[in-house]
Amino acid sequence: MPDTGQDGEQPRPAQPSATVTDAATGASPDAGAPAASPASDRMLRFTPANMIRSLLPLLVVCLVIVGVTALRQNPEDPVRDVDPTSAQRAVAALAGYELLVPTDLPEGWRSTSVRTDAGSVQAGDPVTLKIGWFTPGEEYAGYVISDDPGAPAVADVLGGAAADGTEQVDGETWDRLETQRGETALTRVADGATLVVTGSATEEELTTLAGSLEPYAP
Repeated sequence: MPDTGQDGEQPRPAQPSATVTDAATGASPDAGAPAASPASDRMLRFTPANMIRSLLPLLVVCLVIVGVTALRQNPEDPVRDVDPTSAQRAVAALAGYELLVPTDLPEGWRSTSVRTDAGSVQAGDPVTLKIGWFTPGEEYAGYVISDDPGAPAVADVLGGAAADGTEQVDGETWDRLETQRGETALTRVADGATLVVTGSATEEELTTLAGSLEPYAP
């Protein structure tokens, strides 16, 4: 009699092992991981070294711009020019006097500073304008006009100044003074406003500045 095995059961033929597949994809679990997405691939490539390489062209452009700017700056000419036009326009709109401003100064005169209190006063209030120049003789010349005799820009020059005669400039008589700094100052009153010309410039340059005054024309 054939052997029926334990408990009298007939031995069963061996069945081939089944391969388990992924229910969603039909792929075998040991078929390998799915390919990385484009976003993941980009993140993997986002390393410090790659970031530096991507920024390198921008850095080169910035260095070129800085270099060109530096080459354009002349270390032997530190003077910075400014445009007094907007300040003159503001004063003219508020002043209760005829604004006289330097006009058509010779070549070599460079305006380097301008100050006014026009931004803090109302029409008809006293208003002051001060402009400074770097002269062809490489000195400073300043012009002040104000209908406030006590304005700091006026008092700073005329305060404590000693009379030193008069000066005729283009038919106008200017009082000549020596300031406490030892500089020459020319001053006169026109239409209720005090005009002052002074600085370390030569007297010839100061009279050139005084003689260039004309009514402001926009």
